Amino acid sequence: MTDKRLIKKYPNRRLYDTAISSYVTLEDVKGLVLDGVDFEVTDAKSGADLTRTILLQIISEEEEGGEPIFSSDLLAQIIRAYGGNMQSLLTSYLEKSMALWADQQSALRERARTFMDASNPVSMLSQITEQNLSMWQQAMDRYRRDQAPPSSSDDESAGDNREDER
Repeated sequence: MTDKRLIKKYPNRRLYDTAISSYVTLEDVKGLVLDGVDFEVTDAKSGADLTRTILLQIISEEEEGGEPIFSSDLLAQIIRAYGGNMQSLLTSYLEKSMALWADQQSALRERARTFMDASNPVSMLSQITEQNLSMWQQAMDRYRRDQAPPSSSDDESAGDNREDER
């Protein structure tokens, strides 16, 4: 098991990555997040955990530039949830929702990768088309069978039944 990467925040607001013995920026920390690196940010003096604060700062900067994820209404609802008896439930719900979303994105990327990794994309599309046509043909055959008039053998057996009734 690997240890968490330690980043220290100094009073001058600079972040120092102890793993690479170098100062880093919020953009560098964002890169760690995107790379899935497990890290912790601590106050260099007190040792207090500042990881959430730094992550919120990164989110804040992302929200300012480009297309935001959080609408004003959503942010207001989150603020209203603080301190309420449902706060922990909301936290759990959001975490599980994000995990599900990440799983779905991963599955979608894998399907796209499988499709793109095919040695011949035209061949792959041809196979998909043939499978679809086969399913349509089977459905049409069932439809025709269901719509067809009764066969003569069915008529004869029906006629035999009518004679038995007399």
